[in-house]
Amino acid sequence: FTRMLDGVDPDLVDKIRDETNHVKGVLSVNEIRVRWIGHQLHAEVNITVDKVISVEEGHQIANQVEHELIHHLQFLSKVIIHVDPDNASGEKFH
Repeated sequence: FTRMLDGVDPDLVDKIRDETNHVKGVLSVNEIRVRWIGHQLHAEVNITVDKVISVEEGHQIANQVEHELIHHLQFLSKVIIHVDPDNASGEKFH
């Protein structure tokens, strides 16, 4: 029934958090949203990085997070990564 409502196993959210936290440059994971669309998983992950790095470095970290998640999680086909600086991270700043 949960899957019919696009729900996912809470262990999957924990696995996404663990995989993301292992990427060099990720200071924290602020929010994770995952849902089934047909037979594929789509995820959105908000991460925090050091505020002094360049946009290019932040982009590279986001690409590495995406690569790790798609490589390690079966059925995950799309990941959107939102990058926040460490002085303005989390929902209270958006």
